[in-house]
Amino acid sequence: MHGFMTPADAEVEAAPPLSTRLRRLGKRYKWFAIVVIAPTLLLATYLYAMASDQYVSEAHFIVRTQGGSDPAPSVGGITAALGFGGGGAGGAASTEAQSIADYLTSHDVVAALQKRLNLVALFRRPEADLASRLTAANPTPEFLLRYYQQQVDVYFDTDNGITTLKARAFRPGDAYNLSRALLSLGEQRVNEMNIRGFSDAVALSRRQLDEAERALADVQTQLTRFRQTGRDVDPAGTAQAQIALVSRLSQELSAARAQLATTQSLIGSSSPQVEALRQQIRSLERQLGAQNSRLAGGASTIAEGLGGYERLRIQQELLAKRYEAAAATYQQARQNAVRQQLYVVRVVEPNMPVKSLYPKRALTLLTVLGALLVVYAIGWLIAAGVREHAA
Repeated sequence: MHGFMTPADAEVEAAPPLSTRLRRLGKRYKWFAIVVIAPTLLLATYLYAMASDQYVSEAHFIVRTQGGSDPAPSVGGITAALGFGGGGAGGAASTEAQSIADYLTSHDVVAALQKRLNLVALFRRPEADLASRLTAANPTPEFLLRYYQQQVDVYFDTDNGITTLKARAFRPGDAYNLSRALLSLGEQRVNEMNIRGFSDAVALSRRQLDEAERALADVQTQLTRFRQTGRDVDPAGTAQAQIALVSRLSQELSAARAQLATTQSLIGSSSPQVEALRQQIRSLERQLGAQNSRLAGGASTIAEGLGGYERLRIQQELLAKRYEAAAATYQQARQNAVRQQLYVVRVVEPNMPVKSLYPKRALTLLTVLGALLVVYAIGWLIAAGVREHAA
């Protein structure tokens, strides 16, 4: 009886102690705990006990032209530019909208925001945790830009032409002010692009107009100088009057000669009346010769002066037409440039956030847990293969 042992007593005696079982369990799942459980617990501790809330202010806007037409289809789909209906204008507006999105995440904007809002102080709020806040109190421009690009997201949708702006900060007011400042800087850049584009668009036509105006003024000066030199306000009218005078003298001379012939046939050549007619004819001939010489007899005649005047007048007419054409081209260029002016349309104004959207604690934790499980499974399969190969 003394050496007899019941099955229950044998089972109790065979069961290993709890510490042994724990050691076996720890040895068996050591790598699982190291690879999966420990990082997950550390991350959960940070996310739920230490990570600061971050608020997001979101705004939507489009960049369109004064034409205000819908986006035009492009080669790769529907372009995002709200401008002219044609593909060329739509593509240009799309490019400008993308350049605004690129500008809002650039060094220039970071420098402007630092002056306006003091970005360093905004990203180093006391409530921000050490892992999320801007670590350097005096960051380099490159370091500040990298951190800024983590906090601000600007996305241009090529399908509908809408640019989405999201600004993240540790206080609701900071996120709201940052989003508003970014929209203001975007509008300011569009205005600068309009000024530069307008100047470039009308520069050539403006130069052509200025050249035509100077040429017209120059020939007008030459005409004035010509009138002053010749002491003749209207050389063309003077020439017409001289031609009329020569024509009248020719008619009078012909009439006098006819009268002389008639008188000679009636009363003879020795009559005093005939001598008077001869004297009149000689006087008319002298006057006609002098007027003909003045009209077209030498280098300083009316005909010579009229030729120079007519050349200047024709040149003036041609330059006046050139000036009119240049002025019309300039006005057309101005109108086209105005129609192609860009402006920002705020589709959704920046909102004042109430609830924090970051960090996404549950999603982040589940994503990391899933990734660690995959890493552990891959490692377990590799280790099992090595053991099997060694055996």
